[in-house]
Order: sequence, then structure tokens, then C-alpha cells
Amino acid sequence: MDKKYLVSQLMKMAQQFKTDIDAETLGKIVNMSVFRAVEKGAVFQHIGDETKNAGLVLGGIARCYYVDKDGNDITRGFSVKGTLCMDEGLFGYNESLCEWEALEETTLMIFSAEEMKKHIFENERLKNAYILLLENALRYKIYRENGFLVENATERYIHFRKLYPEICSGAAQRHIATYLGIAPESLSRIRKALKEKE
Repeated sequence: MDKKYLVSQLMKMAQQFKTDIDAETLGKIVNMSVFRAVEKGAVFQHIGDETKNAGLVLGGIARCYYVDKDGNDITRGFSVKGTLCMDEGLFGYNESLCEWEALEETTLMIFSAEEMKKHIFENERLKNAYILLLENALRYKIYRENGFLVENATERYIHFRKLYPEICSGAAQRHIATYLGIAPESLSRIRKALKEKE
């Protein structure tokens, strides 16, 4: 991939997320990264894998999920363009807690978590972007907990659909259902009822 193009794309993403990172810093990040196209359905990180690397989704949708004792997968979350994936290493974990799967053809920018954290703490703009990232992660966690504590399944789905329309059209119903903590059949009934109301 062309470095200038990548830097310009990263600058657009940074602006979209209201972070101010200069082209020189983004160029350094591009230089320390490798780029990988992952085909639809491929699992690109497994539970127990070392978390030396982290990634940024440049295109496509990725899903992370847990596997319970009966072998069922439970969606923890989704990563879309401009968001992190395989990010446990950035948060101090030595091993991956979940599986990471491409739900459609997905392009990843992969970098060393340790090297990235070093850059973050040496660069004020990157540090500010990292703080914003942590705040967003905490806000997301609070939002999700709130949904499970005070909303019914229909309300959780309505909020999810509003916040993540691209995931609603790009992810399988069973993946969305496990993310929302409901059975796929229940989600099917919710979607049908909402369609009838619209």
C-alpha cells in the first residue's frame, strides 16, 4: 500500500474521531506496521495467543467472541473501520481472551503493542488520542452494562441498531443476538415486531 495514501486515510480517521495527530506521527506508525487482508470467516487471533501485536481496522468488520464450556460462541464486541482489534496487549494482557474473526473481507494495520505504547507516552498528541480511546472504551462498557441492567431485549436492540447500523447490515443475526444476550429466535421476533410497527 502507498504510504502517502495510508497517512491521508489515517488522518481522516483521526479527524472523524476528533483527535489531532500530525502526518509525521502517522507516518511513523505506518512505518512500524504491517498490513493484512483477512478473508471473510477467517479467525486471525485465538484465545491464548500472545498479545504482542494489536491492530486497527482499515476496512471491513471484525468480531471478537468468547467460547463457553459447551463450545458456544458469545460475541463480546465488533470492530469497524477506524477502531482497534486484537487490543488486549495495549491494556496489559499477555494472552488473548477471545477469538477474533473477520465478518467480511477486512483490512488490518497490525503493529507491536509495546512499541505503540512507547510512542504514545513519548508523543503528547498520541497520548491525548489514547486517553480519548480509553474514555470511549469505558463509556462503551458503562453503556453496555446499563443495557443489561435496565433495558429489555427490544430496547437493547434498538440502541444497538441506532449506534451501529453498519454492523446490523454486515453481521449475522446470531452474532448480534449473542452480543445482546438473547437467542437468535428472540432477535428474529424483535426484528419482525419492529418491522410491523414501522
